[in-house]
Amino acid sequence: MQHDRSQHLHGQALNYIPGGVNSPVRAFKGVGGNPLFFKGGDGAWLIDADDNRYVDYVGAWGPLILGHRHERIIAALEQQLSRGLAYGASTEAELAMARTVCQLIPAIDQLRLVTSGTEATMSAIRLARGFTGRDLVVKFEGCYHGHVDGLLVKAGSGALTLGEPDSLGVPQAYTALTHVLPYNDPQAVADCFAQHGADIACVIVEPVAGNMNCVLPEPGFLEALRERCSHHGSVLIFDEVMSGFRVALGGAQSVYGVTPDLTTLGKVIGGGLPVGAFGGRRDIMNCIAPQGAVYQAGTLSGSPLAVAAGLAMLEEVGKAGFYDDLAQKTSQLLAGLKERAQAHGVPFTTNQCGGMFGCFFSEEETVSRFPQVMACDSGAFKRYFHVMLDNGVYLAPSAFEAGFVSSAHGVTEIQHTLDAADKAFAAVAKN
Repeated sequence: MQHDRSQHLHGQALNYIPGGVNSPVRAFKGVGGNPLFFKGGDGAWLIDADDNRYVDYVGAWGPLILGHRHERIIAALEQQLSRGLAYGASTEAELAMARTVCQLIPAIDQLRLVTSGTEATMSAIRLARGFTGRDLVVKFEGCYHGHVDGLLVKAGSGALTLGEPDSLGVPQAYTALTHVLPYNDPQAVADCFAQHGADIACVIVEPVAGNMNCVLPEPGFLEALRERCSHHGSVLIFDEVMSGFRVALGGAQSVYGVTPDLTTLGKVIGGGLPVGAFGGRRDIMNCIAPQGAVYQAGTLSGSPLAVAAGLAMLEEVGKAGFYDDLAQKTSQLLAGLKERAQAHGVPFTTNQCGGMFGCFFSEEETVSRFPQVMACDSGAFKRYFHVMLDNGVYLAPSAFEAGFVSSAHGVTEIQHTLDAADKAFAAVAKN
């Protein structure tokens, strides 16, 4: 494939945009080469600036569960555009969104809309601190909760890809209030609470980690978090910015049967437009201004466009069998990938939760811990990524990002992917 136009645009972008990208995860630092520039999407396909087409497993990092340009999303946006872009005031659609989310996720009694996932997690932590009167936050290795100062400690996703698990510009005083524990280690949680339980405001966790690739919770891990938080009066926050309405209609918490006190959402509930939300127990949410003394605000929160797209999306994913079909497609894809890896003698394993998946170049049968993720063969992933790209399959340009299947992916797209993978695994096996 030729990428002349993308190369030209990237060269120009370097003059005006730091690193040539507006988000580090778009850069190709983790795989080598320069990022592509895209100009369109159609169903399960992305079209780059040079008119090359790719089966898309990034899906705008999760929210495009219906694929690109879904007719219901486009119709909802066109209808709202005819009424206006933004009002800076309340709308009936915001109420409809809050009511719908509260009905679909029983743990959420009340919901506050914001404009990004980072804003949602930042606000949820402030709320937890205000509610408990405590300062300490517990998070887990490899879990990324947005670029919040106090949470950029052993974060996943882009920070891992760039080899910078911490960030300059974050005062040590902020991170000193954050305790980082190993993911899927209930004993470490018990030990931390035994020592600091009276001071822990909250535990924040991705119930399905999607920022050190896709790592599932081991049996008993989420339950241990719930038990310790309940015992010590700490707030349990499930960061479902990535998994909410992605892995199931009720989010990961419905899959694993563990109820958090607060939930953060994003990505999918905007149908692809910028949006975020946090919600949970009524007594905690009542602490938010104007009802309470914990301040949080946003001029464009509840964007009419994002809410319109999100409501249309929620109607579609709420149809009978939607998530079963999505999971079946994903399982078919992963089975085919493993079969081809095995045929070429390449160590390879996968994780899956619904339409969210992870691929690991590892000899481990199951990857469920951060050290296992870090021990995977990053060189093999780089070779795999570029051969897949050259054969029309777009994956996240990082070994630490989850992949996503949409309802627009069908037999043709999956077969195209598997044909490309056969070449990619062959290339990996030669090195």
